[in-house]
Amino acid sequence: MLTYLLLGATFAFAAVAQPGPLQAYLVSQAASHGWRRTLPAAFSPLLSDGPIIVLAVLVLSRLPAWLTQWLRAAGGIFVLYLAYGALKAWRAWDGRAEAPAPSAGRSLLSAATVNLLNPNPWMNWSLVMGPLLLKGWREAPADGVALLAGFYGVMVLGLAGTIAVFGMAGKLGAGAGRALRGLSAAALAVFGGYLVWTAARGGR
Repeated sequence: MLTYLLLGATFAFAAVAQPGPLQAYLVSQAASHGWRRTLPAAFSPLLSDGPIIVLAVLVLSRLPAWLTQWLRAAGGIFVLYLAYGALKAWRAWDGRAEAPAPSAGRSLLSAATVNLLNPNPWMNWSLVMGPLLLKGWREAPADGVALLAGFYGVMVLGLAGTIAVFGMAGKLGAGAGRALRGLSAAALAVFGGYLVWTAARGGR
């Protein structure tokens, strides 16, 4: 169970640290309205990911075991590709953050809508987290629950931290932003390597 808890937490940390539509939206709102008013939006994945998870798991549960094993390997390769992109971003980081695009809404529902329309959760749950969730659940339901708890616990805390940091008028230094991307690249590499390794061992 601890393994799945750590796997969920690791991938969530890497996902939070990567730039994306939801992060850009939250940064925009925090910069415009302050972190206190934006903080509830950190819970938006709890609303938006439900339909994504259900659809991904329903499809994956009907696939033969050998195909889900190959999907797990493909997910690992996909995560390693993300790690490579994060490493390039870490090397190129110069501390000059782009100005986030303005957004009309600032509510929890608006953030959930942004995330629902974001392709990243769909890809993550189809290629990475979905196969891993099914694997854990089949081993023991507690493993599947631990994976979800680790993922969404770190996801919500990470998004809340992002909101707080960018809502404090740019007090985060360039070195801290670069370090965050370096840690993200390392987390993605470890997670992707684990998925490829387990797929090579036949899912064990």
